[in-house]
Amino acid sequence: MANISDKQRNHFMLRGPLSKRGYDWWWHSFTAEDEETGEEKPFFIEYFTCNPDLAEDEPILGQHPGRKKDGKKPSYLMVKAGWWGEDATQLHRFYPWKDVTLPYDTNLNLSAPECSLTETHMTGTVTVSKEEAAAHPEYMSDSGSMIWDLNIDKKVAFNVGYGASKFFQRLNAFEMFWHAEGMKTEYSGMIICNGRRYIVKPKTCYGYADKNWGGDFTSPWVWLSSNNLTSLLTGKKLENSVFDIGGGRPKVLGVALNRKLLSDFWYEGKSYEFNFSKFWTFCRTKFECSETDTEVLWHVRQETTSAIMDTKISCQKKDMLFVNYEAPNGQKLHNRLFNGGNGVGIIELYRKKGGKTELIDRVEAKNIGCEFGEYGELGE
Repeated sequence: MANISDKQRNHFMLRGPLSKRGYDWWWHSFTAEDEETGEEKPFFIEYFTCNPDLAEDEPILGQHPGRKKDGKKPSYLMVKAGWWGEDATQLHRFYPWKDVTLPYDTNLNLSAPECSLTETHMTGTVTVSKEEAAAHPEYMSDSGSMIWDLNIDKKVAFNVGYGASKFFQRLNAFEMFWHAEGMKTEYSGMIICNGRRYIVKPKTCYGYADKNWGGDFTSPWVWLSSNNLTSLLTGKKLENSVFDIGGGRPKVLGVALNRKLLSDFWYEGKSYEFNFSKFWTFCRTKFECSETDTEVLWHVRQETTSAIMDTKISCQKKDMLFVNYEAPNGQKLHNRLFNGGNGVGIIELYRKKGGKTELIDRVEAKNIGCEFGEYGELGE
């Protein structure tokens, strides 16, 4: 069901049980160019909301030592911004809910001091000093600064289907919901990163935008996506293509399913979807994620009655970071969640017809957004 827009799924969702034990976030990633040197650098920006009905006058940070005594759960808007590469950095700014405007049941329109987000535009500024980062481990943040002012033009959506429909939303059926309104997104504007200015251009940003919400995270956690794709059969750039893979071990109504992924390859205007919830397609998935001393590796093979997608990706550890989140219950179990934006790999896409398998294309992918992690012990 790729490229079916559904902006309702991008609405603010934290009501009912999720208002006191829920998160809702909007993620953006893209590549920008150094204004002076032209050097490319991948960036990410995320607006992460948590437990609005537990709000106090100041942000409640779940990793603060005081939480062991008072038992309070986290409650805030966290603006996460940063970049990948050998100087990979994540920066966090926290707002109390009294400083946030974020209406329900309407198109996304978030605002807070020096920070905003809609479907078509976002601004923000985050600065964390070395002294602050060292003195406040509960910030889960590195040090540095980033300012942005960006237009957002979402070109291709990945709609996972009825699994994230209003009916299942009302039931809070899944522990972690996913919708990619802009799995191919063109950003434009500027970034100032530690004082250096970067330009974001629509055709070379290879942008991505999605949303997750729910009551907890998944383990394992897998994500892979890129629209910087080139056919190895013809040598041509695939200008109207993007792939997106996500999931791990979903929980439905509290019951953990076997390891499963959702994915779609929007290949030159045609969708090849691999979605376990669409049982009539007999979707089968095998995936393996591993690491060497220097790389993180993904191998995903998915098959339906009509297509096969075989994806092999790698990313250099030196270009990645361990992305930090705490769950709405205050626990931080993902302590080795690899996160990167410089992945590379090969995708083989096949069609199945009349009992035969035919190669559609063998594709080189670059600028791949990528994640992998599994739960560890508390504080590990």
